[in-house]
Amino acid sequence: MCGIIAAASNRNVGKLLVQGLHKMEYRGYDSAGIALHQIDKIAHLRTLGKVNLLEEKMIAEKPKSKLGIAHTRWATHGEPSEENAHPHKSNERVYIVHNGIIENYLDLKEFLKKEGYTFSSQTDSELIAHMLEYFLNKGNSMLDSMYLTKEKLEGAYAIAAIDKEDDKNVMIARSKSPLLIGVGVDEFLAASDPLAIGQLTNEFVFLEDGDVAELSSESYTIYDAEKTEVQREVTQIDISSQSTSKGDYKHFMEKEIYEQPDAILNTIDGRVGGEDVLDNIFGLGSSEIFEKVKRIQIVACGTSLHAGRVAANWFSSISELPTQTDYASEYRYRNPHVDEDSLLVTISQSGETADTLAALRYAKEKNYLSTLCICNVPTSSLARESDYSIFTNAGPEIGVASTKAFTTQLAALMLLALSLAKSRKINPKLRTRVITALRSLPDTIQETLKLKDTILEIAPEIANKDNALFLGRGIFYPIAKEGALKLKEISYIHAEAYPAGELKHGPLALIDEEMPVIALAPESEIAEKLVSNLEEVKARGGTIYVFADPSITMDLKSGKLINMPKCDFLLTPIIYTIPLQILSYEVALLRGTDIDQPRNLAKSVTVE
Repeated sequence: MCGIIAAASNRNVGKLLVQGLHKMEYRGYDSAGIALHQIDKIAHLRTLGKVNLLEEKMIAEKPKSKLGIAHTRWATHGEPSEENAHPHKSNERVYIVHNGIIENYLDLKEFLKKEGYTFSSQTDSELIAHMLEYFLNKGNSMLDSMYLTKEKLEGAYAIAAIDKEDDKNVMIARSKSPLLIGVGVDEFLAASDPLAIGQLTNEFVFLEDGDVAELSSESYTIYDAEKTEVQREVTQIDISSQSTSKGDYKHFMEKEIYEQPDAILNTIDGRVGGEDVLDNIFGLGSSEIFEKVKRIQIVACGTSLHAGRVAANWFSSISELPTQTDYASEYRYRNPHVDEDSLLVTISQSGETADTLAALRYAKEKNYLSTLCICNVPTSSLARESDYSIFTNAGPEIGVASTKAFTTQLAALMLLALSLAKSRKINPKLRTRVITALRSLPDTIQETLKLKDTILEIAPEIANKDNALFLGRGIFYPIAKEGALKLKEISYIHAEAYPAGELKHGPLALIDEEMPVIALAPESEIAEKLVSNLEEVKARGGTIYVFADPSITMDLKSGKLINMPKCDFLLTPIIYTIPLQILSYEVALLRGTDIDQPRNLAKSVTVE
C-alpha cells in the first residue's frame, strides 16, 4: 500500500525521489507528495492523484535539494485529498512521511491540541510530525525526539522525518511496517520497498522492529529499541530493470500472466531430483520436523488463501494430513485450538501482509510444532520470523491483481505436500507421478496460454454485464473463487463463486439471460456432477462458459465449451487458473479500467 522513499545525498535528490515513487505505484495509492530541504526552508509539494501530477509540479517549480522525503498514500484515516496527502508538517519545521496505522491517535491528538497544536488533515499521521516537534522544542535531539515519540505511539509504523534546522540528516524508524536502507555511492537512501531504490543500489539493510536510524550523505547509524548502536547485515538484491518494465505488453498484469511458464520453472528448479522432491528444501532440518507433523493450519488473505484452500486438498490426498484454513484477519479472534504437533503455514506474496504477520506472531504464543511460510520476498518480515520457508522465485509482481504469484504459490504448496509425504514415508508412486507432471507443467501452461484467441471471442459477451457467477466443485471451488476475485478486482463486475452443488440452495434464483456463468469441468467424477448442475442453469436461460477437459461434451444453448490441455488431475487447478486470468484481463481491457492499479486496492496490505 503506501510507499516511502527518502534520500541524503551529495547530488540533487528530487528526481530520484519521484522516480522511486513511480516504482512503487503498483502498490496502490491515491495521492503523492515530497518534502525537500533547502537550507532555510522546506519545499513541500503534494497532489491528489497520480505521481505524474507531482512530477509536473516539480518540473514547474524546480526545487533543488540534497535531502528529502517522498510518499504515495493509500487512504486509511481521512478521504483522498491533497490535505491528507503526505508529507505532513508541524509549524514549518518538522516534515514526516508515515506508513501504517497509529491505533491511539485520538488520545494523542487530544493531548497535542491541549499543547496548542492545530491539525490540517484528517489523518493519524500528522500527529507524528507534531509530536516530534513537541519534543524538539523541549531541547531534545532529533534522535531522542524520535524515541520519545515512539514511546507514545501504539500500532504499526514506518517513519521518515526531516528537520528544517538540520540540512544533513534524515531520521527513520520502524515498527511492524517494512523499512530498509539503501547503500549508495555518496548517498544513503531509505524506502519501504527495495524496488523504489533498486535502480540506485543493490545493497540493502533491513531494519528490525524498534530500530531507529540516522542517514546522511556520508554514513548511516542504526539504533535498536533500547537506543543501542547496532550493525545490521547488508543484503545484496539484484533488481533488474527488465523485471520492472512492461516491455512490449500493454500492462504489467498481462506481462505477468505470460511469464508464468518461466515463473513456475523457477519455483520448482533445484527442488526436485529424479522421481522425488529433494530433502530440506524448506530449510535445514525441515524434513525431520515434517516427520512429526500431525495437522496443518493455514492462514492467509485473499488470493493467498485461495492457494491455501487448494493445498488443503493436496495435504489430505498426498500427505494424508488434516488441514484447517483460516482468514488471517479472523484467525486470532476465534481463540483457535491448536492440536499437538501442528504445523502453521502462512502464505503471502509480499511477506508483509499485516494480518498474516499478526497471525504468525499470535501463533508463536501457541503450542505449534513449527511455523513455515510460502513467500515471494526472501527479505520480508514473514520470511525472517518463520522457522522455515520456501520462496516462490516468481520475480517482482507489479500488477495489483495477483497472477504469477498465485500459480507459483500453488507450485510451492505442492512441493510442501510432497515433502510432507516423503518425510512420512507414504505414497511414493503418487509422489513420482506428481513430480513427472510438475516437470512438464511449464509446457502445459504455455499451451494453455494459446487459448487467448478463444477467450477473446467470449470477453465482449461478459464485458457488458454487471454480474457473473463462477462454479467449481471440490478442489476447483477455490479456483472458481479466485476467478471471481480477479474479475471483480480489475473489471469492477460483481462476481461470486459457489460450489456447483450449492446452486439449488439459493443462487439459482439469480440465473437469467443477464447472468453469465463460468464453470470449471475437469475430467473426473466431479465433472459429471457439474454437468448435471449446469443443466439447471440451461433450463433457466443462463449463458454458460465451460472450461473443460476434451473428454467432456455438452449441448449448450448459449455460451461456449472451451477445451483445456490435458494435465495430471492433481495439477489441473494451476492450469484452470490461467484462462480465468486471461478472461478477467480481456474483459477489463474492454471496459477501460485501470488494470494494474484498480481503484481502492493496494498490492501489499500492510495495515490490519
